[in-house]
Amino acid sequence: MLSDIEIAQKAKMKPIGGIAANLSISEEDVEYYGRYKAKLSETLYQKTADRPDGKLILVTAINPTPAGEGKTTVSVGLADALRQNGKKSILAIREPSLGPVFGIKGGAAGGGYAQVVPMEDINLHFTGDMHAITAANNLLCAMLDNHMQQGNELRIDQRRVMIKRVMDMNDRALRNTVIGLGGKINGIPRSDGFQITVASEVMAILCLASDLADLKTRLGKILVAYNLDGEAVYAEDLGASGAMTALLKDAIKPNLVQTLEHTPALIHGGPFANIAHGCNSLRATKLALKLGDYVVTEAGFGSDLGAEKFFDIKCRCGGLQPDCAVVVATVRALKYNGGVAKEDLAEENLAALKDGIINLQVHIKNMQKYGVPVVVALNRFQTDTHAELSFVKSFCEKLGAEVALTEVFTKGGTGGRDLADKVCHTIEKKPSKFHFLYDTNWFVAEKIEKIAKEIYRADGVIFTPQAKKAFTQIEALGQDKLPVCIAKTQYSLSDDPTKLGKPEHFKITVRDVTLSNGAGFIVALTGNIMTMPGLPKSPAALRIDCDNNGHITGLF
Repeated sequence: MLSDIEIAQKAKMKPIGGIAANLSISEEDVEYYGRYKAKLSETLYQKTADRPDGKLILVTAINPTPAGEGKTTVSVGLADALRQNGKKSILAIREPSLGPVFGIKGGAAGGGYAQVVPMEDINLHFTGDMHAITAANNLLCAMLDNHMQQGNELRIDQRRVMIKRVMDMNDRALRNTVIGLGGKINGIPRSDGFQITVASEVMAILCLASDLADLKTRLGKILVAYNLDGEAVYAEDLGASGAMTALLKDAIKPNLVQTLEHTPALIHGGPFANIAHGCNSLRATKLALKLGDYVVTEAGFGSDLGAEKFFDIKCRCGGLQPDCAVVVATVRALKYNGGVAKEDLAEENLAALKDGIINLQVHIKNMQKYGVPVVVALNRFQTDTHAELSFVKSFCEKLGAEVALTEVFTKGGTGGRDLADKVCHTIEKKPSKFHFLYDTNWFVAEKIEKIAKEIYRADGVIFTPQAKKAFTQIEALGQDKLPVCIAKTQYSLSDDPTKLGKPEHFKITVRDVTLSNGAGFIVALTGNIMTMPGLPKSPAALRIDCDNNGHITGLF
């Protein structure tokens, strides 16, 4: 069986100009990055502004397991299947981060015969967006330290610096650092640290900004520190927003590529859903809605993370109205949630399936809480038995969700046509009644508690003294009326990654709260979540190679 990269390398891609032309995008609006990648110009937004929006389909999933679910693969396959069924479909998903690519999770280009290409480019440097975001963030940090070094006119308190440097790689050794060592000429010594680029506020801002002017305004609003009088210092006070915008002027433009079946795909922005808001850029999604009749997008990890943030942050910010939610699951993953060891998942086990399917039940009901109709995409494996598949189908239908077996990994769009049919039927017969989970005018603690109780099914929330102090600071700044972005483990509905299925009788612990003022949300850090991941014992980087001709191997 061919690997993902072998399948991708055998693909016959069409020149990206032809993909753009099929969307009625003129040559002057295509900015080429080689033969098979392009960015789309700013003027295209004005040209398409009066067009009606297409239908918006969100693909989410159950909590991820080692058994695999295939959310991105299903997203790609669904877009291909819709096109096979005669629909004008477009895919809008996130860019991969180099951290997971060289770590353990893998890339974000799909898999098997449901991939976006050129796969190697997308999973590595792509069009340089990640590097531009890294540079813009670190420019701000450098200007902050330089300001303190050159007289500190703003009287910045070096003990209360709120922003960290970033890099797009997993490197646990950089989580906590000391900078400025080596004497007066090398700066002021202070504690610092790194986040991964995709967890940065600059990434969030890029993904939520409506245009270049909005991007610049948001960058200027980044809370960088407090001064010695306890007053907030923002990026605009350092004069950094103009130069940061200059670094991001091209990165804000969505990237156009294609699937293996030549379905247009906008891949732009890549915030993680466990430590950030987990959605591709608002600009890419809104442009896709003008260019296509059906737009397939995804949000990271399970519905408790990416989908909740998609609805309560991205849709709220951009005025989006989702028409349908697809929840991806596998029999194997549900049995894993029911207590079956990974090596035993190929064996039929209805008892474990019945125990584990409660995780899927929560995710279906989560989507229904937002008034969005649900279709379950059951990603089929050869080891799934008729009895297991029938049980899942019957269970979901009793909850009001249709079920479609998908085989897009092995069959591409053809393996997703039943899913495409049921998604279209659901959109036609069950109009969305989308609404938000909470009112942003509530107290910050109330908003966090609402998510914890309604989406995670927690009994309540424990706020540490540090978190309570942060509430007071955010309220003093007048920024407490923003939506909240909860950083939590993706592996469990709780903040304990070992609690699978549907945990009972637990509370979420919020250990700290920070303000992403430019992005426009408040971040609540729970459990032991880290904003700079580390590499695993056997990272994927050990298997990736490049020969003397530039041919890459081992990339999934």
